[in-house]
Amino acid sequence: MGTAQRRRPELAAFLRSRRARVTPRDVGMAPGFRRRTPGLRREEVAQLSGVGVTWYTWLEQGRPINASAQVLDAVARTLRLDAAEREHLYHLAEVPWTPSPEALVQTVGPEIQGIIDALEPRPAVVYNSRYDILAANRVYRALFYTEPVPTDATPNALWWLFTAPEEECPLKFRDEELPVMVATLRAAYGLHAGEPVWESFIRRLSAASPLFARLWESGDVAEPGRRVKVFRHAEVGELRMTSVSLSVNGTPECRVVVYAPDDEETEQRTALLRERCEWLVPPDMKNPAL
Repeated sequence: MGTAQRRRPELAAFLRSRRARVTPRDVGMAPGFRRRTPGLRREEVAQLSGVGVTWYTWLEQGRPINASAQVLDAVARTLRLDAAEREHLYHLAEVPWTPSPEALVQTVGPEIQGIIDALEPRPAVVYNSRYDILAANRVYRALFYTEPVPTDATPNALWWLFTAPEEECPLKFRDEELPVMVATLRAAYGLHAGEPVWESFIRRLSAASPLFARLWESGDVAEPGRRVKVFRHAEVGELRMTSVSLSVNGTPECRVVVYAPDDEETEQRTALLRERCEWLVPPDMKNPAL
C-alpha cells in the first residue's frame, strides 16, 4: 500500500475515536432520545463544523477526498483536538502543517540547567529561536564573557556579537559565522512576522548594527545544524569547536547547543578554561550578556 492508502484508514479511525469522546453536552446540544453512539453523530460534527454531511462522512470513511486547512481547523475545533492531535489530523489528511505562532519560551526548568552544567567542560547553552539565552553553563559564559546586562533583560547572543567591538568578538571568522546566524534567525522569523516583540528586536538591532541590517536585507535563510567554529580567547588561546544543536521536547523553538573540541589541543584548552571559570566569570553573575 502507498503512503496515502495507509493514512486514510488511520484518518478514519482517528476521527471516529475523537468523535466518540465528545458528548452533545460538551458542545451545547441536547442529548435527545435513542442515541446509540457515545459521542456526537456524523451529521452533528458536520453541522457544527459548517461542512456537508456527505463530505464529512466520506472523510471519516477514509475516502480519497481533498480537505483544506480551513475545513480541518473547523473539524478540529468541533472535536476539541489539542495541538498534538490537530497536527496529527493534518498529517493523516495530507495537508501541509504550519504550527500556530506562539510566544517564545523565555525560561527553562532547573533540570535543563542541570543537564547543561553536567556537560562541562564542554560549553553548552539553551537558545530560543531568537537567540535569547535561556540557560548556559560556566564554560560557555567564560568563552563568551562580557559585562552583565540589567537583570530585567534577557541576554541575547546576536545582540552581543553584532554590537560588541569587532576585536572583542570571540568568533575568529566573524564574517563567515554571523551571516549563518542571521539566516537561521530569518528562518525562525517566518513564524513570527508581524509580532511586535520580533519586529522591535529586528528594528533595534538593525539600528544598532549596520552589518546586521545588511545581512538581514539579504533575505538568506538557513536551519540550525552542525558547524565547526573557531574561537579566540584572551586567556587560553584559540579553540576549534564543533557545534551540535539538539531539540528540547516540550519547549517549542528551543535548542541546546553544545560545543565539542575538534582537536586534542582544543580539548586541553577547554579543560583549562573550565579550571579558570571561577575567576573568569564572577560567581554572582546571574544574567551574562552572552
